[in-house]
Amino acid sequence: MAAFRVLLNGLIMAAEIAAVAAVAWFGFSYPFIFAAVTAGLGFLLGLRLETKRLAFELPFYFAGLRSPRLILVALVGFVEATMKAVLAGLAALFTFAGTDTARLTWVAIVFAATMYAGSSALRALSVSLSAQSWRWGYFRLAPPLGLLFSAGVAALAAYGVLGTTSVGEIGWKLVWELPARPSVSQVSELFFQLKQAFDDFIVTLLRTVMSEAWARVVGVMISVNVLTGFVAAVYAALIAAIVRGAEEGLP
Repeated sequence: MAAFRVLLNGLIMAAEIAAVAAVAWFGFSYPFIFAAVTAGLGFLLGLRLETKRLAFELPFYFAGLRSPRLILVALVGFVEATMKAVLAGLAALFTFAGTDTARLTWVAIVFAATMYAGSSALRALSVSLSAQSWRWGYFRLAPPLGLLFSAGVAALAAYGVLGTTSVGEIGWKLVWELPARPSVSQVSELFFQLKQAFDDFIVTLLRTVMSEAWARVVGVMISVNVLTGFVAAVYAALIAAIVRGAEEGLP
């Protein structure tokens, strides 16, 4: 029986890795559909969890509101879930939409590693502290996963895997190469190049007041790439919840 359980656990772990790879492939292959699905999942998950959180949180801030009305909880929860869903959808779109296939491949790899780290962390918290994967993933996981993704992209850029375009080259493309009505992929590619140029500028600026190592750390923390953590957190929570459900159902 013990050997059979080990085998089942191994299969579940393999399925987890396969699910992570499938999500990254989905984003790489169909960025627009992926962005829409991400926004939809974020909204449905947020609508359920935000209302649960607000039912407990509103009385904490407002002493006279011992039992907040359902309409107030639903309205505030709807607004917050919508805002986070839109942010996650836009972050997903600008993460995977583009025209440079080689860059997008590396981005997908970093995204998959980030997502797997989040799913593994949620599983560990669930096993050791009985944490609820959905709640931890939605409310607590986005910032650290965003930092992890940003660090991965920064490392690839530092080692020359992801090329950096100068401001002059970006200006040339904007004026002479970008069509009058650019596609979303073309705009996203230009936006990524602008992000990289801005990140390099920030690191260069910070080097004047601190060491290069600390400048790069701060650059990772304030990069726009951190927003991708909202995307990774949604899927990490989904995968972790499914995996934990499968593990708890083992004989």
